[in-house]
Amino acid sequence: MPQHLHSAPPLAWLALAHIVIVIFFGLRLLSTPKSPGVVLAWMLVIAALPFIGALLYILIGERSVGRDLSKKIVHINDGYGKIASSLQKQFIATRESLCPESQALSLLAESRNGSPVIGGNKIELHTESLKILQLLIDEINQAKKSLHLEFYIWALGGDADRVGEALIAASKRGISCLVLLDAFGSNDWFKSEWPSRFKEAGIQVTKALPIQFGRFQFRRVDLRLHRKILVIDGTIAWTGSMNLVDPRLFKRDAGVGQWVDAMVRIEGPVVRQFDLTFSVDWSVGNSSIKNFKDFSDPRNDSPNSDNQGPILAQEFSSGPVYRDNVLYQTLLSAIMNAREELIITTPYFGPDVGLFQALMGAARKGVKVTLIIPKLNDSTLVAWSSKSYYSSLMNSGVRIAEFHGGLLHTKCMLIDNNATIFGSVNFDQRSLRLNFEISLIVYNKDFASQIQTLINSYLSQSNFVNPNEWAKRACWRRYLENAAQMTSPIL
Repeated sequence: MPQHLHSAPPLAWLALAHIVIVIFFGLRLLSTPKSPGVVLAWMLVIAALPFIGALLYILIGERSVGRDLSKKIVHINDGYGKIASSLQKQFIATRESLCPESQALSLLAESRNGSPVIGGNKIELHTESLKILQLLIDEINQAKKSLHLEFYIWALGGDADRVGEALIAASKRGISCLVLLDAFGSNDWFKSEWPSRFKEAGIQVTKALPIQFGRFQFRRVDLRLHRKILVIDGTIAWTGSMNLVDPRLFKRDAGVGQWVDAMVRIEGPVVRQFDLTFSVDWSVGNSSIKNFKDFSDPRNDSPNSDNQGPILAQEFSSGPVYRDNVLYQTLLSAIMNAREELIITTPYFGPDVGLFQALMGAARKGVKVTLIIPKLNDSTLVAWSSKSYYSSLMNSGVRIAEFHGGLLHTKCMLIDNNATIFGSVNFDQRSLRLNFEISLIVYNKDFASQIQTLINSYLSQSNFVNPNEWAKRACWRRYLENAAQMTSPIL
């Protein structure tokens, strides 16, 4: 090596490293299509803090779940796609019975191997967390052949432990029990005695998206399985916003009060769609399974099967590897096609420019748009960032209600008191682009009325933000809100 390079001062080496990092990651950012906001945000972070920015990009900069896992997901989804294609052809007439706006929503939601809308379902709304936990325990105790559980968080303590005890008892009496939990969300559960107790009882447990230290460059660590699914005997399904947590104990130190959730109990042919999604996720997460393994009951596919109720519905799953951006497109379409009223409840509000403009556009064309979010949030960054949107939304006619009865965790969108999107999806870029999510789309006015009643109960515990008062807030708050919003494209 030339002598003058040996004698180069440390600052020169740092400057050279800075340039190399910026060029390398700049080219990496341009190697695949990304929104200009995301590219510029990352370039700013890497240019200003090259070493920290490079580390952050390696950790959370891309949406990769790893080369091997991506290949397996694509392969498993190909196997599932044959079933999805058959279902879509079988239930075309059901979709055609919907109004034009709902037909468009349904068709978009079923695109790229999605589930079709199907009739003959019975759906019950449940809104009290402790009662929901007891009902889940009752369902587990009454199971005859199989139990399939898939959750983001299983928290220790309280009535959540009673669910585990019920599963152990079910397995001991011969029920096939499969449990799929997110590695990060249920980290404390995996470190407890429960996995060994489940194994001893014959319950199969799979850890979804395990975090592998030393392999961050191959897999983004914060892509998570955010779904909430329980399927009993292939004939009953539960889904919604609630994790397996006792609200009296969960995150008590966060200072936001108890988490407020809602779940639905489903009977009818649409149950199989949830079981199929569980089958896909189990097949992907279980290293011993190489091809798609279907645990669902195909008899539920028959249009002539016994109807459980009058409701038309479809399961709607999404994720960053398969069905990429379909969730975003579906929510955008739902907002733009709303004609009279649009109500959104979400604990985390962080839309991108497209959804932000769609909400303002809907309000300006006369749609009554209401956004309900918690007044207090367990994420300080999200809390400040969400407030940065208030002024523009309210100036466009959007009503913003802040819920003060705890952390409102219910996630739903009610469209024209006709169609409802209900499930695990937050109105933020993490749910829309990074997490594996699950929703139920219901095309039924009676169910919409139940959701409206639930929303009214939330509004009774909320205060609407006054646009005039909001405009008088301190300047430092505006700077902080806008600074927090700048982080959203890279999260």
